[in-house]
Amino acid sequence: MTLIPRPILVNGATHSAQQFRLLVSDLARDNEGITRGTDLKVSQLGTPGGSVQIATGTAVVRGRANAFQGSYACANTSSSTIAIAPAGASPRSDMLILRVEDRDYEGDIDPATGEVAYFQVISNVSSSSTTIPDGRTGIPLARIDIPASTSTITDAMIKDIRQVANPRRERIQYIQSPASASNLLGASTTYAYWTTATGWSVPVPSWATKAIISVRASSLRLTVNNFYGGYRATFGSSLTLQSVTIDDNQGMGVRRVNSECADTLTLPASYRGTTQTLRPQAAGYSGNAGRIDVDPTTSFIADVEFIETPR
Repeated sequence: MTLIPRPILVNGATHSAQQFRLLVSDLARDNEGITRGTDLKVSQLGTPGGSVQIATGTAVVRGRANAFQGSYACANTSSSTIAIAPAGASPRSDMLILRVEDRDYEGDIDPATGEVAYFQVISNVSSSSTTIPDGRTGIPLARIDIPASTSTITDAMIKDIRQVANPRRERIQYIQSPASASNLLGASTTYAYWTTATGWSVPVPSWATKAIISVRASSLRLTVNNFYGGYRATFGSSLTLQSVTIDDNQGMGVRRVNSECADTLTLPASYRGTTQTLRPQAAGYSGNAGRIDVDPTTSFIADVEFIETPR
């Protein structure tokens, strides 16, 4: 019988290690990698030397020797130190991985006495490698690009190639309409906020490392003359979405246009776990004669998605 007849968990039944591994695989959606963005990060020693250190953390490693091998839940509960061999007369790249070697499928490690999960250095890989170069069961953590005749490993040589197995994501939309007509913008080439469009206070998750943000503006009001300028948004004190151009040649009458700016932003560590202001801006470009403003018939729609990546 190929169907496992006693599914997890049935009272009185005995369940194999394979069944639990398959359960891990299902819970991880058949993905593998670290659990959180800070897990198993590889870095130089406090005083750089011939080894690197691996941070604490957990990970899921998918078995590759058998289609129904399942996945292994691994944990590093204290910082580990791994030696890296010096480079000789030529530069060399090594890959540091979390390896699992289950003798039911490969190798001969006795799980009662040996280390089934361990950190392993694969020497002399391609200087562009980001995946394990053969079929062994494991997940890549870092590639270490060592210059010729070098025995001291520094952070500058360590390329982070970890992947989060199931990254956390959080998405929310914000909508705002100005309460009253704003100042006319466009006389200056310096970006400015519309005074009545206060923006949004956006909470940043403590795990977030990137944000995909778009800010749409519906029914912006153009007046005075042809308008040639830009529209963008700022997020907090240090991040700005890519600006887009509004190039209008409709003359001097009042008219309405829509615009949207968007960007993928890498979040500074200081943003995580805080609330930051997202707010649209506009400016006239050099030679602009028109003006742009907003009023209660204008709508701003912000779409903000936070993503977890290794950090």
